[in-house]
Amino acid sequence: MFTPSAANHERPEYPYSAAFAPPGTLFVVTDSSTESGGAENAVGGTRGFLPAVEGMRACAAVGVVVTHVAFQTGHTGGITGRFFGRFDLAVAVFFALSGFLLWRGHAAAARGLRPKPPTGHYLRSRIVRIMPGYLVAVVVILTLLPEAKADLTVWLANLTLTQIYVPLTLTAGLTQMWSLSVEVAFYLALPLLALLARRLPVRARIPAIAATAVASFAWALLVGASPVSAPYGVNPLNWPPAFFSWFAAGMLLAELTVTPVGWAHRLARRRVLMAGIAVVAFAVAASPIAGPEGLTPGTVSQFIVKTAMGAVVAGALIAPLVLDRPDTSHRLLGSATMVTLGRWSYGLFVWHLAALAMVFPVIGEFAFNGHMPIVLVLTVVFGFAIAAVSYALVESPCRNALRRWERRNDPTPLDSSVTDVTEPAAAR
Repeated sequence: MFTPSAANHERPEYPYSAAFAPPGTLFVVTDSSTESGGAENAVGGTRGFLPAVEGMRACAAVGVVVTHVAFQTGHTGGITGRFFGRFDLAVAVFFALSGFLLWRGHAAAARGLRPKPPTGHYLRSRIVRIMPGYLVAVVVILTLLPEAKADLTVWLANLTLTQIYVPLTLTAGLTQMWSLSVEVAFYLALPLLALLARRLPVRARIPAIAATAVASFAWALLVGASPVSAPYGVNPLNWPPAFFSWFAAGMLLAELTVTPVGWAHRLARRRVLMAGIAVVAFAVAASPIAGPEGLTPGTVSQFIVKTAMGAVVAGALIAPLVLDRPDTSHRLLGSATMVTLGRWSYGLFVWHLAALAMVFPVIGEFAFNGHMPIVLVLTVVFGFAIAAVSYALVESPCRNALRRWERRNDPTPLDSSVTDVTEPAAAR
């Protein structure tokens, strides 16, 4: 029995062998000793389209909005201030979603369950998924938002997603794009990571990814110990190596979707326990040991604690959605409303700071002057409205154009880990 990896339509069944399956097919792997267990030994995360994952993306996008609204309304002090401020860990969820969705095809290919994902299509799909909506937002925001004060350097850095490497180019209305810059670096590195992973024995893939994730915490130590200071306005702790553990959380889940059901799957299926783990990790991240209040940078050790807890939060939230049984119901996250909001989540991420800048004149208040509830509601409403327009007029037409072009040139079913159905986590 298999689960097709292409998006939301049925395909005829094929024998349980990659040799007889069409390209782009993902199989559910079961332990031969317990094959008769049926759905108990199948994994829902091998399906092509995962509605609950799309719903989780919507939640993560709103989480990013919460942390920025809290900051700009001055709601950064006390317990609630720490709580709202730490919603920036929604970026960890975005990164883990990208790690999962983009790695699962490689995980299946390593086990002979499908051909390896085609690099050319993967790169084209990433460009078309990310850049059109992003470029429109950059041009509009830098042109119309007075606070942006964009010179040529700011324009070039933002148009090329290199703003985390160029001093003082994370400008008003676009400061959240540091995470998109990190994510694009992961997109570019992923084919190389997959090539390196193919050289490993299958049983070594999960330990290798986990070890690399742990090793990535050393980046903060290297930055802290470096005798050479970064230029003013550049923070090396915002560079891609610092956040590999967040992507790795999703990559590990991708590997687990194509391994026999074991203790990790059974743990993930205990939803209350996984929610408890996420809450505890979030509480640690919101505590003083993970950094000061608000968006103020902490020490190296605090950064490591926060980053590690982000990986735990992301893994604990996503695992129940992708290591579940195929018949598991996720009625809230998988609802039509949440799937639609998830579809618009990239636009919300891209436009929400511009929407936030619009809210203050509407309510007749200045920034850092309170009124968080009304500012949050209006920012989410305005942000999703702009996102819906962006999706309808920019993102979806570009993705459809790529699909038509690729169907003319290659009718082979596309790989679910690189289709436009559920990616990216841009996050944020």
